[in-house]
This record gives sequence, C-alpha cells and structure tokens, in this order.
Amino acid sequence: MSAASWTAAKEAFAEAAQWFVRITAQAPGRWDEIALGEWTVRDLVGHTSRALLTVESYLGRRAVAVEIASPVEYFRAFHTASGGPAADPAAVAERGRAAGRALGSEAAAEVDRIAQRVLARVDGAAANDLVDTPVGGMRLVDYLPTRTVELTVHTCDLVAALGEEMDVPDSAAMESLTVLGELAVRGRRAAPLLLATTGRGGLPADFTVL
Repeated sequence: MSAASWTAAKEAFAEAAQWFVRITAQAPGRWDEIALGEWTVRDLVGHTSRALLTVESYLGRRAVAVEIASPVEYFRAFHTASGGPAADPAAVAERGRAAGRALGSEAAAEVDRIAQRVLARVDGAAANDLVDTPVGGMRLVDYLPTRTVELTVHTCDLVAALGEEMDVPDSAAMESLTVLGELAVRGRRAAPLLLATTGRGGLPADFTVL
C-alpha cells in the first residue's frame, strides 16, 4: 500500500462524511417524514451515522490479525455470512431507528460533532492499524472505503428524501464506484451494469451488487 492510497482513502471518507453533515443540516423539521422503506428521515440519518461511529468503535477494540483483506471481501462476507450482521433485516432496521433516537433533540448538530470527532480520530490513525469488524480483523485502510460507500449511498438516499441536489463529492463517488464495480465483477453482475451505464437499457428490478 502506498502513502497515496491511504491519503486517498482518508480524503474520500472525509468528503463523504462532510457531505452527510451538510445534507443532514437540511433535515430539521422533517425528521418524521418517510425517507427509505420503513425508515423516517431521522432513522435514515441514524443508520448513516453508524458509518462514522463504527470506525470510532472498532478502532477502540483493535484486532490481532488481518482476516478480511479488502473492502470487497468485507461486503461479501457481511452480506453472505449465515446468521451474520446483515442476516436479519428487522434487526438492521431497528438499529437504524435506535441510532436515530440516540442523536437526541439536536440531531443535525450531533451528526456534525460525531463527524468532526471521527475524522480527527482517523487523521491521527495509521493505515495499518487493525480494526475488529463484525466479520473479522481488517487494516483501517481497507475498512475505511466500506464506510465511504455506506456514507455516500445513504446520503444519496437522504438527498432523494429531502429533495436536495444530488451532488456527490468526486472522491467519495470514485471510491464508492470502484468498490461497487469490483463487487459487480466478483458477483458476476457486471454485464447489466455495463449495459445500463452505456445507454443500453435499464437495470433489472431490484438489481444490486451486494
């Protein structure tokens, strides 16, 4: 891993976090509106804030070995593990609601505080610091892009719910599309994605690379 790749990972994560903060600042007064599926705006913001809080939490409980070597391996393990963290949609939904409630009465300000605190923590960390994720130990440089993807995709959800401008920051978009593109290839879903992104028809219903 080069110093440039660690710098790029931090830049993309910071851009995604700061975009999330800016969009969340538009949410007060709309917390109870439906945003995504059964989630309200508050629930969605709470769920998205977990992409920041898990970095802080996992840095606080260091792993002892690398078990997951890339962002793509993380997502594949996370979404396919029997009984794993993504296996129960109801539990995922409830964690989002609980995280939203935990933000309190000044939720937008709390999101800003969380982001600044976590970004400072990442800035003071090293690329090879080991974090203990739900699917195994990872280097921070490999885990951070998974959080960038989560922040970027769910901020897009939030933008859509609030009717704001869909202006994804460049570095966050590039990092996210790189990871999602590799997931499409590994999952043998590259063909419909390639066709759709070159104007050759839409994607199938419920298409996902996860």
